[in-house]
Amino acid sequence: MPSTVELNRRTTGTPGAEPPVVLLHALGEDAATWTDFAARLDGRHTIALDLRGHGRSPRPDTYTFDLMVADVILALPDVSEMDLVGHSMGALVASLLAGRHPELVRHLVLEDSPVPPEHGPPLPDPNPPAEPDTPPPFDWRAVVPLRGDGRRANPAWWTNIRRFPSPTLWVSGGPSSHLDQTRHVEAATQMPSATVETIPVGHEIHARAPERFAAVVAPFLSR
Repeated sequence: MPSTVELNRRTTGTPGAEPPVVLLHALGEDAATWTDFAARLDGRHTIALDLRGHGRSPRPDTYTFDLMVADVILALPDVSEMDLVGHSMGALVASLLAGRHPELVRHLVLEDSPVPPEHGPPLPDPNPPAEPDTPPPFDWRAVVPLRGDGRRANPAWWTNIRRFPSPTLWVSGGPSSHLDQTRHVEAATQMPSATVETIPVGHEIHARAPERFAAVVAPFLSR
């Protein structure tokens, strides 16, 4: 059976009174994408992980979101509470983790996150990326299974977010994002404590608008 892998991590700051900020990147990226944002958190202890197949983490044969959640839990044995921030693929991992282990997550931030359907057929994937001629800096074998996994109906995901008690912030990229932004609002309105903020710069919000992203997210994490 497929097993978990040991994830590479990049940390900033030192453990203190507040829980660490755990940062999960998008498909095709790695922990380095969070360097600027981590520096804007006034010395908070951050843990940015390279998810399986990315950065310096192993490249196994199997890619599913369930395994990614298990990898993250394995990577944080000393963390009993966290502020969890995810972007795109990492946001779906974050919401799955929070839904299954709500006691671990004090605040949840989902940056331009996919939202799986609750029932019915998978969401369409009208523009699947073509494999590049030059090998990318991550395991291309992750692309097809993860894009498929994230588009399939997941009633358990909906059940869990509807009862997730901690404050949640959805950060949406606006109309230039390739994701359906109405699904963020639909999910947020069904959560006990969730808000939606739109920064209309497209899917790569924290990279394209780092100051605006930090201005919205940092106060939320500290409230």
